[in-house]
Amino acid sequence: MIELIKKTNIDFLGKRYIAFVFSGFLSLLGIWAIISIYTDRANLGIDFAGGTSVQIKFEKTVTLHDMRKAFEQEGLKDFDLQDLPTENKILIRFKKGEIGGFSEKIINILKNKFPVNKFVVDSTTEIGPKVGSKLRNDAIIAIIVAALGILIYVAFRFQFKFGIGATIATFHDVLAVLGIFFILGKEINLILITALLTIAGYSLTDTVVIFDRIRENFRLRHKEPIVSVMNLSINEVLSRTIITSTTVLLTSAALFFFGGEVLHDFSLAMILGVIIGTYSSIFVASPIVLMLGGKKPIKKK
Repeated sequence: MIELIKKTNIDFLGKRYIAFVFSGFLSLLGIWAIISIYTDRANLGIDFAGGTSVQIKFEKTVTLHDMRKAFEQEGLKDFDLQDLPTENKILIRFKKGEIGGFSEKIINILKNKFPVNKFVVDSTTEIGPKVGSKLRNDAIIAIIVAALGILIYVAFRFQFKFGIGATIATFHDVLAVLGIFFILGKEINLILITALLTIAGYSLTDTVVIFDRIRENFRLRHKEPIVSVMNLSINEVLSRTIITSTTVLLTSAALFFFGGEVLHDFSLAMILGVIIGTYSSIFVASPIVLMLGGKKPIKKK
């Protein structure tokens, strides 16, 4: 309905080798992040590492410096503080802390250190290290199962080489976002895994749109070289791809700026995922199909 970009003739596949180098770098970051997760060198949330999380709402504002000083005076270490200044809330997370009554210990410390400033406990969460390890393994399995499902679906819907291309592109997107989060020192938790699975679904949708046009043009232009047909197909859906990506980006940006601290990392992952997913549909999935399909013309059935 709206054609933001008029007819283009960009040689996307001609730049595939440059894209492979860039994508390889992003994928290596993701692999490094996975190794760090399993060796406990990443910034794991209590979902995966185990620990205690308590969210407190104070009547008056409390600075993170005062809160940190109060816990350090009690000999407590390895904790993170996150404030929501507009609501006078502070999220306290102790990683790999004692499980069973540890949240009560935190609350008693706050009562003693801030006797005048009354507060209420919004939520408490305690996860043992064994449960955290199981959640971590289940998260990896969920991503692998999702990727295999994509492979089976696209292989059945199109051809096996298309399934391979879509699956590699999906793994590429997940590894890239995970690697960027690791480099930024962001917390890796179940919220991030939720975002990664959402990104996998978005990436598949964008890839299938391009694949569908490629398949259609293969039938209509069966005497032309594969490279020309695939470049033509990508250019034909370029406007639609940009409109779709921009719509999701605007929504994710709204969550990032106005959704609060709880949705901050999720929305950031979505923003990165949409950008990388759009890039991979063009510069990863399609070139892989080209490599697997060879350079001979497609015969019309």
